[in-house]
Amino acid sequence: MEEILVYGHRNPDSDAICTSIAYANLRNILKNNERAVAVRIGELNEETKYALEYFGVDNIPYVDNVAGKKIIMIDHNERTQTANGFEEAKVLELIDHHRIANFVTAEPLKARVEPYGCTSTIVCEMYMEKNIVPSKKMAGMMLSAIISDTLLFKSPTCTQNDIKACEYLASIAEVDLNKYGMDMLKAGTNLSKKTLKEILNMDMKIFELAKGRFGIAQINTVNEKEPLEKKEEYLKEISAMIEELKLDGFMFVITNILTNNSVAIVSGEKVDVIEKAFSKSNDSIIELPGVVSRKKQIVPPLTNA
Repeated sequence: MEEILVYGHRNPDSDAICTSIAYANLRNILKNNERAVAVRIGELNEETKYALEYFGVDNIPYVDNVAGKKIIMIDHNERTQTANGFEEAKVLELIDHHRIANFVTAEPLKARVEPYGCTSTIVCEMYMEKNIVPSKKMAGMMLSAIISDTLLFKSPTCTQNDIKACEYLASIAEVDLNKYGMDMLKAGTNLSKKTLKEILNMDMKIFELAKGRFGIAQINTVNEKEPLEKKEEYLKEISAMIEELKLDGFMFVITNILTNNSVAIVSGEKVDVIEKAFSKSNDSIIELPGVVSRKKQIVPPLTNA
């Protein structure tokens, strides 16, 4: 039976992992002559581990290179965020909710892109369109992804489609939406076992913009003072990443999920571009009041700058 790899972006978040699992399941229900396999191209974060364990879903296998494979890309499309060997793979489908950038394929493909808060909302609608009710586990996966990407509906990226999908999925998953959501988000703030380098790479994406290559890492916390106390140590790690990845600028965004405010540690030769997008830095720190979404509140101003 032909095997198709379904995967999300590097340094995967809950959307990248949980949506890949849910969509591979849907595809396997619909296409019996193929076998879709959800895989990952990076390490799981604590939030995603919590969701997988809560709903009894096995960890998905790691793949380093997709050359020669048939693939379905979930929750990303930029070349800097996808798997090694992408150029030698055959892209069958793209399901995403981000901007389209640096994405070229040799052949036509099926694409579904919606301006929703989460890719799982798209996949949930695909289940509905096929009159397929997801299992408790699959509903739990999609629910977890939407909670994560919308910060339990607090993110400006959240749409009515995301809220409707969550309410529908929560009933199937048999959970209290708000309680499960906060428990999962708080689980993601536990970084005590991570090194500074691991924390910076947990959810870091590279964006190729007109003014250069920028890395934007983001973590959620309930106390931003803790990571800020290690600012100088983080700056050393960031400098090494800038050199290794040939970046022109870097933002380490620390988001408080209780106050819905962020603060960023910034570095690189083109910090001036970051400052133009937001405000002047104070000792490598930029305050970002009301900012929680990289996709909607960070990347667009940086792109415009």
